[in-house]
Amino acid sequence: MPRRLPPHQPPQHLTPSAAGRLGKRLLLAAALASLTGCVPAAQRASGWMFALPRHQPNDGLALGTRPAGEGLHLWLDTDTSEAGRCSPRWNPDAARLQGGTSASPTSSGRAPRQEFYAAMARGTVRWQLHRQFAALCQQRAPGRRFVWREPPRRAADFQPTGYPMVEERNLLSNPKAVLRAEKRLLGQPLTPEDFQNEEPAPPPPGP
Repeated sequence: MPRRLPPHQPPQHLTPSAAGRLGKRLLLAAALASLTGCVPAAQRASGWMFALPRHQPNDGLALGTRPAGEGLHLWLDTDTSEAGRCSPRWNPDAARLQGGTSASPTSSGRAPRQEFYAAMARGTVRWQLHRQFAALCQQRAPGRRFVWREPPRRAADFQPTGYPMVEERNLLSNPKAVLRAEKRLLGQPLTPEDFQNEEPAPPPPGP
């Protein structure tokens, strides 16, 4: 038995007000498309971002904030001053990124802090920073719990975090180690006395 087709329905006509709103939207979309098409892709400012390490994975983030592939290179560091915790150590002095849309991006100098604060207002940027800081804490302090701290979004919110003091024993070389190095350079044999009484170097004279 042949299949019966549904009855033909006449097209629904738009009211004058609805047609006017639809026409305005189409014109606006066409205007935006034409304006975007006139600007080369390399000259458009976009919200691109990607990890750009400095010394180890996850310790740097590249952000697009200007046209022609320019932006910010954020330097990420961790704060382990609280026992059992690892948190972000914020640094608003980001480097100026160049060639961000190329295969070999570079950074140098320092970008204005206001540009950093404006970037922190983007939710996608904070989400990416959260991911990288969590991974960075896992690398540097795997036994500590990661605690997220919101980044500063204005100058009044920024509170610098000091670095731990370096002790004298980390700055001065051990005399026994220096003597062994000298003997190796001169080709002299080492003796058991060269490894005995290996005490920290005395403090320098003076007040």
